[in-house]
Amino acid sequence: MKILLIISDGLGDRPFSGLNGKTSLEAANKPNLNTLAKEGMIGLIDPIAPGVIPGSDTSHLNYLGYDPFKYYTGRGPFEAMGTGLTLRGGDVAFRANFATVDDDGVVTDRRAGRIREGTSELAKPLNMRIEDVEILFKEGTEHRAALVLRGEGITTNVSDNDPHSENLKPKEIVATAEDGKKTARILNEFYKRSLKILKEQPVNLKRKSEGLKEANAILFRGGGSVPRLPSFNEKYSIKGGYVAAVALVSGICRLVGLKDFTPSGVTGSTDTNVKAKFESAIKALNEVDFVLVNVKGTDIAGHDGSGVEKRDFIEKIDAAMSETVMKVKENTVICFTGDHSTPASVKEHTSDPVPILLRYPGCRKDGVGKFDEISAKDGYLRLRGSDLMNVLLSSANLAEKYGA
Repeated sequence: MKILLIISDGLGDRPFSGLNGKTSLEAANKPNLNTLAKEGMIGLIDPIAPGVIPGSDTSHLNYLGYDPFKYYTGRGPFEAMGTGLTLRGGDVAFRANFATVDDDGVVTDRRAGRIREGTSELAKPLNMRIEDVEILFKEGTEHRAALVLRGEGITTNVSDNDPHSENLKPKEIVATAEDGKKTARILNEFYKRSLKILKEQPVNLKRKSEGLKEANAILFRGGGSVPRLPSFNEKYSIKGGYVAAVALVSGICRLVGLKDFTPSGVTGSTDTNVKAKFESAIKALNEVDFVLVNVKGTDIAGHDGSGVEKRDFIEKIDAAMSETVMKVKENTVICFTGDHSTPASVKEHTSDPVPILLRYPGCRKDGVGKFDEISAKDGYLRLRGSDLMNVLLSSANLAEKYGA
């Protein structure tokens, strides 16, 4: 059988006061997810391990069978790969945001009003050379971008400039080890030059005239060197693909060798065309054995503290399943879960385990019949992220026996 893994980013939640004490998943009208739960089994999964707060990068790596404690070098390389940049061994990559700072250099919006248009024009002049170091800068989705340093003596042993909060100035980059001094110097100079460049860009002059937040500063963090990951196709002896509009997830999938089936026009936000993502994934299953689909909107709503919007987006996902996912359930292993919890009441990732649903022809049924965090405690499944690929391959009759 084929395998369809749908990851609703930040799916897990806690009871939310605006939903009468229910989680967004509990409160959502989700007939298709409940049908799959009734016909299959549900439970809980710790994306990394109990008590460990996952990032989207480390959890996706673990779900795909790549131990993040062994392979994770920082989010930057994956973000950079996802934007389409081609990286070389020795490159150091950072994830970056277009941000807004005031005349005093204080951050007033870390995401520049979630800017969507004009970022490619803003990114181009930020490609430059400082001393003997080549700097590559590429826009991603919305406010996201990637910053890559290429040159001799560049390391990851530097701090970030991102203050991780509004109403603070970006931090000065400092070396965290002796070999990081050159990198810190280059990054501080890049930030200084970028302020002047961005201030004069027509995109920002237009945004200012329209009363929109200018994308007039770059915040960067999560620097990492490019890891070498074994090929997914060789590791599991199957062909794999992915559908993802977020550069981070796309970068991870590209780095392990999954084929990109992402349709044009989809986004990494709540306005994305979920049905188009599912349609593309199902079409891809004619060519490959495994497809990962990432849907980001649940995480966006969680970070924004909107349990209601998160509920509504879950309903959007469920509705999109009617003419897509539900049509292939008789010959496909369907797994639906999240990569971590982003409770709307917390607005950040937490270590809460995430509900998981598994349905395939002839599978055991646990009789729960509802898919949410509370019902999940009564289901069959209790997994760690590192178990997931083994479970999916075995469910699809693609696993090899261990032992005689």
